[in-house]
Formats: sequence, C-alpha cells, structure tokens
Amino acid sequence: MIVVADKWQDYQLIDAGEKEKLEVWKNITLVRPDPQAIWKKCEDKRWNKYDAIYHRSDKGGGSWQFRKELPQYWTINYRDMVFKVSPTNFKHTGLFPEQAVNWDWMSEIIKKSNRPIKVLNLFAYTGAATISASKAGASEVVHLDAAKGMVNWAKENMVLNNLQDHTIRFIVDDALKFVKRELNRGHSYQIILMDPPSYGRGPNNELWKIEDKLEELIGSAVELLADDCVCFLVNGYTTGFSPIALDNIMRKYLLKKFPDGTINTVELALPIKDSDMLLPCGISSRFER
Repeated sequence: MIVVADKWQDYQLIDAGEKEKLEVWKNITLVRPDPQAIWKKCEDKRWNKYDAIYHRSDKGGGSWQFRKELPQYWTINYRDMVFKVSPTNFKHTGLFPEQAVNWDWMSEIIKKSNRPIKVLNLFAYTGAATISASKAGASEVVHLDAAKGMVNWAKENMVLNNLQDHTIRFIVDDALKFVKRELNRGHSYQIILMDPPSYGRGPNNELWKIEDKLEELIGSAVELLADDCVCFLVNGYTTGFSPIALDNIMRKYLLKKFPDGTINTVELALPIKDSDMLLPCGISSRFER
C-alpha cells in the first residue's frame, strides 16, 4: 500500500530524477540529492532556477551552493501547524514532508480517543510529530533525540506553535537506554512512535545500527505500551530495508501482546507536480487498536 502526502500548500515537489529532487519550500527553491529518484529528469527550466543546491562529496557529506543569500531560516505551514525550515550541513531542511500523512493519522487517533493520551516520540528530530500530537490533544508528549541541536530546534517549533503551556518534555538521550530506564521506572504510554536512522551515535557515543538494534528497541518499546494503548508507529528510511522485515518484527511483538490490534505497513511517497509519478520516501509500519 502506498500513502501519498498530497495535502501540502507550502511545499511542492516540482520534479525528481537522476538522483536529485527539485523542491519549493514556500517561496525558496532547493535541489537536493535523492537516491530513490533513479529515472531521467523532465526538461523543466526550473532545474536551472534554484536558489540553492546541495552537492555531495566523494569523501562523504557535502555542501550547499547558494545562488542568492537565503535567510538563516524561514517557516512553512501544514494545516494549523508552523515549522522552522533551514538548509543543514547534511542536506536536510529540518522537516520530512512525506511524514505529514503520519501526523494526520496519529492526530485523528488522539482526537477520537476520548481519554488522556501520553506519547513517547523517539528519534524525534525537530519535533513535527511532537507538535502534531500535542495540538491534537495529547495530555503529555515526551520528545527524545540524541542530538541536542535537534532538540533545541524542536523547542523553537513548540514556541512557533504557541504550545508553551502544553506538557512537552524534551530529553537528550540514547533511545534504547531511555526505554529501558522507563521500563524500570514502571512508566507507560498510550502512543509510541520512532523514526530511527540507518546509523548514528548517541549523546555518549553509543553506536546505533538499524539492522542490529531495531528489533531490540521495538521489543522493549512494546513493553512500555499501556494496556489502553492506541497506536505504535515505526518509520524506516534505510534504502533496501524491506517492508516485510519491518512488518515481521511489528507482528512478532505487538500482536503477541495486543492480539486485538491491526498492523499496516505502508510505503510513503510524495507526488511530483504535473505528473502521475511519485517519489518513494521510505516505509512506515502502523499498529492501531
């Protein structure tokens, strides 16, 4: 099943091809690498009218080339939310627009729950899902990321959305270590979501490799789900990481504990403007009950 994030007003994917994508973020045009865009580009003149382009380096990483001076950051809106956007050293902008479909899915579940919902957001990045859950009415959101800079960015997004009076806890920590401590404390959550990278380091240089650690993390996180839990979400961006593999792990742990639930593992995509083509953007496995 393919789920398409097609409700954006401030973001457009103009074209994609030859391992690049051409995007408009409100009124700023960026060209960024995308390994999934393996087809030929369209002959669109806007490919030559970008404001900034990210060049990959043969030695790893890369750098931005700017055609004009851009603001240090700007904001874009999705529905009733506003997010800070800024080109980072690692080609990202602080927001993954395809995730809008998951924000909508989770928001609807929270709104229909009619009870206090405590949310744990692991690998929470700049906090778009945190903002969405809090705005939807979550009683508390625990936002955790190993990068202090990303947590600070999430705090800025909280302020942009006027959520200072909502209960949002920001934590810089290693996800697996935090989950295990929460189990020892006897804490629980109605919703857990996670967006693990392929590879990374924790705040104390803890090594994360998705193929080695994901099952342990999911298995431990499932034990943190309350008896009245409503959903559990895992995203996967790793190229070549099979949806079947993720689906297998989700079924192994979640359906054993909550046999009344359902699991739907989907592929996320962005629509390419003026085309019937889609850009693949990773996978999500959704548990709901």
